[in-house]
Amino acid sequence: MQYTIQNLSSGLPVLTASTDGTASVTAMVFAGAGSRYETESERGISHFLEHMFFKGGNRYKNTKEVSMAIDAVGGEFNAFTGKEYAGYYVKVAAEHVNLGCDVLGDMLCNASFPQEEIEKERGVIIEEDRMYQDTPMYRAGWDFEELMFGSAPLGWDTIGTHAVINSVQQADFQKHKDLLYTPDNLVIAFAGNIKDTQALELADTYFGSMSGTKGREFAPLSHYGSEKVYLRTKKTEQSHLVIGVPGVSSQHEHHFAHKLLAVILGGNMSSRMFLNIREAKGMCYYIDTDTDSYLDAGSLSTRAGIDQSRLDEAIKLIINEYDKVVEGGVEQDEVERAKSYLKGSIILSLEDSEELAHFYGKQQLLYPEVRDIDQYIRAIEAVNKEEIDALAASLLTHDNLRLAVIGNTDNKAALEGLLS
Repeated sequence: MQYTIQNLSSGLPVLTASTDGTASVTAMVFAGAGSRYETESERGISHFLEHMFFKGGNRYKNTKEVSMAIDAVGGEFNAFTGKEYAGYYVKVAAEHVNLGCDVLGDMLCNASFPQEEIEKERGVIIEEDRMYQDTPMYRAGWDFEELMFGSAPLGWDTIGTHAVINSVQQADFQKHKDLLYTPDNLVIAFAGNIKDTQALELADTYFGSMSGTKGREFAPLSHYGSEKVYLRTKKTEQSHLVIGVPGVSSQHEHHFAHKLLAVILGGNMSSRMFLNIREAKGMCYYIDTDTDSYLDAGSLSTRAGIDQSRLDEAIKLIINEYDKVVEGGVEQDEVERAKSYLKGSIILSLEDSEELAHFYGKQQLLYPEVRDIDQYIRAIEAVNKEEIDALAASLLTHDNLRLAVIGNTDNKAALEGLLS
């Protein structure tokens, strides 16, 4: 599946991935923004800014007009804020792509951030944060990232602090937008039933007014966090845990071995964690292993929801699965199955124009080169058992282990003892 990259006169890249056999188009705008770009006094402004863009611009003056325009044609629109980038998208039937781009362009180019809307949205975001606080499956993941990356912005959750949420003002949003929402720090990706000539025309019409140059870079991660255990004592029906190690970055030569190792350990229902802990022991409903890879850092971790009385046993069993890979390596048939799984899952996901736009747009924004799907698959196929074994041996040591737990226990020392 091929793509093209064109540029507006401002330098803003326009990436187009045209596909046959689909009636939809996704237009997705990526910005180099997120918690890594924030200072301590700004924690959460990137995510708050994402919310504020939906308050309207010149042609669609408020949230109601924005949502009614897209709803009227059965479209979808949403946004997300991560650590290294943010994204805004509309997905519509191809015949309505002009409307979708009109709405998206107006939001991003003409947002005025009305103070009265800021005041209302503070409460919305506080409640969003409380929702996550009441969902330990998610909260444990945030705690693990804080443990893994320490006090660096990479360890901050994107919601931010209540102090910032309650104090940020209109001028702060405008300043943050001016710093980061510039042509040299943006990508517009189109995917689906659209040609690159039409995509370029739409981008020029609706995003051609964007100007300026990027005014901020984020500092690279200097070191991983030194703490080993993050315990949040809370009355819950289950104990929720995340246990893992520092991993490799998205640009590392072993990036795909990293992903395949996670698949073998706990990436699907035929993985070691699922079969040996859920199926054989019956102690959890969900258990999975995954990687997080950023530009200069990463992690590999297993998360699970465990019967409170079997927390210690579960931690020991997960560590034992790590140890078995370190000591005995992975099996050749596991490598082949993991490769087929990873290739198949990416091929299936990219049948969706939204996923396709994300796949290419993220790469264009963040990475020095863009891999097409064939190149991505070849990179997976190039990994061998020996590479995975060597990576596992270097990463999955007891000295590297970090553990985040939310549950009824308050014995942090005992949890620390399980990691030694």
